[in-house]
Amino acid sequence: MTFTVNCSILLTELPLLERPAAARAAGFDAVEFWWPFASSVPGDAEVTRFERAITDAGVQLTGLNFNAGDMPGGDRGLVSWPGREAEFRDNADVVASIGGRLGCTLFNALYGNRQDGHTSESQDDLAVANLAAAAAAVGRIGGTVLLEPVSNAPHYPLRRAADALDVIGRVQRETGAGNVRLLADFYHLAVNGDDVDAVVEEHATDFGHIQIADAPGRGAPGTGNLPLERWIGRSRELGYGGRVGLEYTAAVGSAFDWARRQPDWHTP
Repeated sequence: MTFTVNCSILLTELPLLERPAAARAAGFDAVEFWWPFASSVPGDAEVTRFERAITDAGVQLTGLNFNAGDMPGGDRGLVSWPGREAEFRDNADVVASIGGRLGCTLFNALYGNRQDGHTSESQDDLAVANLAAAAAAVGRIGGTVLLEPVSNAPHYPLRRAADALDVIGRVQRETGAGNVRLLADFYHLAVNGDDVDAVVEEHATDFGHIQIADAPGRGAPGTGNLPLERWIGRSRELGYGGRVGLEYTAAVGSAFDWARRQPDWHTP
């Protein structure tokens, strides 16, 4: 199956550790998560419970976020956040350890909001160093760091694909890290006014991962007006061979009705 269920935004009526099994019961064999813990370095028992929820459900963990801070409170990542460098790098080690045990190789690093009292230049310099450190940490297990534009976050500086690609290019030029790639979330790109067709045509081979939701509303495919199937199909024609993350909001009872109506979407 080509899809992977983001269990941090879907199936949220269920306790977090029950969601992998629910995704499996719905017919999916892969899941992804935002950072599922309250701290950057959770205790061993807490990590073990999370990992067992994945393995006991019989699904593959295909993606995991680095800690992004207090997401409900408006935080959007630690990558460019001065003063939290050590925390981010400790978190990267935990992320890589989980990935190594579960066979996960895609890790999303949210860039972070602009912080008062710090220049954009200093934050961007820090981001380059932190992304290189994260790339080294997950590179030990064959992993890739993902960087994504985000919508509805006014202090988050990466809005369009070009913004993220510029950072990725700088990381590679200045540090040599070649395992940082674009997370193309078609919902965020479209809401931010990017020309998604052009992004696909020019950069599909640069995609490390694709995520989808429809717009307006960030609902399931078919609830809005985005040509998601076209964008996915064209990305595949141009060489994208990965899964597609389902990162939308929907009630658990009807979350995957669209997929049952369109089974051809399940085949690359």
